[in-house]
Amino acid sequence: MRSDVIKKGVQKTPHRALLKALGLVDEEIERPIIGIANSWNEIIPGHIHLNRVAEAVKAGVRMAGGTPLEFNTIGICDGIAMGHEGMRSPLVSREIIADSVEVVASAYSFDGLVFICSCDKIEPGMVMAALRLDVPSIFVTGGPMLCGVLKGQRLSLDMTFESIGAYVNGKISDDELREIEELSCPGPGSCAGMYTANTVACLIEAMGLSLPGSGTIPAVDARRLRLAKYAGMKIMDLIRLGITPKKIVTKSLRNAIAVDVSMGGSTNAILHLMAIANEAEVPLKLETFDEISRRTPQLVSMLPAGDVPMEELDRSGGIMALMKQLLEIGIVDPAPITVTGESIGKSIMKAKVVGNTIRPPLNPIRPTGTLAILRGNLAPDGAVIKTAGLRRLSFEGKALVFDREEDGIRAAEEGRITEGTAVVIRYEGPKGGPGMREMLQLTSMLVGMGIGEKVAMITDGRFSGATHGMMVGHVSPEAAEGGPIAVIRDGDLVRIDIERRILEVDLSSEEIASRLSKWSPPEPKYRKGAFYRYSRMVTSASKGAVLK
Repeated sequence: MRSDVIKKGVQKTPHRALLKALGLVDEEIERPIIGIANSWNEIIPGHIHLNRVAEAVKAGVRMAGGTPLEFNTIGICDGIAMGHEGMRSPLVSREIIADSVEVVASAYSFDGLVFICSCDKIEPGMVMAALRLDVPSIFVTGGPMLCGVLKGQRLSLDMTFESIGAYVNGKISDDELREIEELSCPGPGSCAGMYTANTVACLIEAMGLSLPGSGTIPAVDARRLRLAKYAGMKIMDLIRLGITPKKIVTKSLRNAIAVDVSMGGSTNAILHLMAIANEAEVPLKLETFDEISRRTPQLVSMLPAGDVPMEELDRSGGIMALMKQLLEIGIVDPAPITVTGESIGKSIMKAKVVGNTIRPPLNPIRPTGTLAILRGNLAPDGAVIKTAGLRRLSFEGKALVFDREEDGIRAAEEGRITEGTAVVIRYEGPKGGPGMREMLQLTSMLVGMGIGEKVAMITDGRFSGATHGMMVGHVSPEAAEGGPIAVIRDGDLVRIDIERRILEVDLSSEEIASRLSKWSPPEPKYRKGAFYRYSRMVTSASKGAVLK
C-alpha cells in the first residue's frame, strides 16, 4: 500500500505514535488509509451540508474495510463575491485548492482519495489535484439547490440579480424585490440552474469520475447521502483494480463537452475542462469545443437560458439519460472507463429517459450545441459565447468602453447604456483582473432592464453560468497582454456574427497596429501576495487560465 511509507517498519514508530494520537487503533492503521478532501464550510450555501456528506462517505469507507481521514480545503461562493473586488478571488482559488490538496495528499501518501466538493472553482480545482496525484480517486459533489417559489413562479439565483435591473428601471417595488430576496435560495446546494457549479458537477459525472446520479441529485435528497456511502465503498474497489483518474479522463473529455453543449452549460466549462485536460496531459483546443458544438443537438433547455431547473433534470433521468440520447446518434463514446469499474456505456444503458424534458435527438430544441468560439480582429486567439436561448445570432453596434466592471454598472444605473450599444469591459482578464472577474451583476442588470437582447457585451473577463444574452467573454489576447481589445474606443463599430463565428471591430489592421504602437500596459493592481503571483504566472483564457 502507498500508505506503508507512513506506517510500516521500525523506522515508522514515531509515525504510528502520531496516528494513535488521533485515536486510531492498530487495526485501523493496518487498513488502506483513504484521504477525504472536503470543502465543507459555513460561508457557502453549496457547502453547508457537506459535513453530513463526509460522514456518509466515511461510513462507506469503513464498511468496505478502509480507514478514512478527513481534511479540508478553502472555498469561495462566486455569488457573494460577485460585483466587487472579491470577484478577483474565485479563479485564483482554483489553483490554490489544487495545490493544497496536492501537498496534503503527497505528505500522507493516501492509498485513495474521495473528493467532496461543490461550487464553481472548488470542483475543477479538486479534479486538477486528482489528476496530478493520479491515485485511485472518486468524487462526490454536493448536489443542486431546490428552486424557490413566488406566486407559483420558480425562482433561482439569476432572478435575484436580474431583479436589480428591474428595480432600477422601476418595474418592481421595494416589497417585490424583498420577496425575491427572501425566497430565491431556499436551502443548501449549488444554485438551482445550469450555472457553473452544476455544470461542472454534471461534467464530472459525464467524465466518469463520480457515480451515476452524482451531478443532479438535489442536495437535500437522502439519495445524496446514500450515494456518498456507495462512493466511500467504491474507493476500495478502485484501489484493488488500480483505476486512477488519468485512466478515466481520456476521450471522456469529449463526452463532457458534448454533454455541456447539449444542455446549455456555463461558458466557464471551457476554462475548467482545458485546465483539467492540461493536468491529464490530453491535448484540448478551443476549436474542439466549437467542432463538438456544431454537431451536437441541444436536447435540454436548462435554466437560466431555458426553464428547466436541476431538480427536473434529475427526475427526467439525469446525465446518464441525456448521454443515452446522445449515444443514439454517436455523439458520445461509450468506451471510457469510470469509477464504477465499468465503461460509461454500461452506465448509460442502465439509464431511463423519463418524460419530455430531455428531447429525443430527432426532435431537438435546436440542431446545434450551445457554445460558439468566435474569432476576428477583436479576438485573434478566440472568444466564447453561450448561444442557449438566443433569439438573434448577429449584432452590430457602437462601442461604449469601460476599463472595469464597476464603471459599466454605474453607466447602467445612470441610463447611459441604451439599445444598440456594444458594451466593452476590458482589463478584467486572467492577468489584468487579475483573476478574470465574472460580469454577472452587469449582464443581469441589462436583462432586468429589458435590454439584454438589445445590447451586446464584449469582455476579456468571464461570465457566470447564470449569464445569458449576446454576451461574449474570454476575449483573447486580453487587454493587459496588448490584445486589440485594449485599443478599442467609444464609437468604434463592433460586429458579432455567431453563424460565421466572427467577432470584429470595423478598423483596418493598420489602424489597430497604429493604436497598439502607442499603447502601454497599465501598472499591476497588486505588487505582492497571491494575486501578484497569479498575474505573473497565469496563461491566457484561450489556454484555460492555468499557471505556467
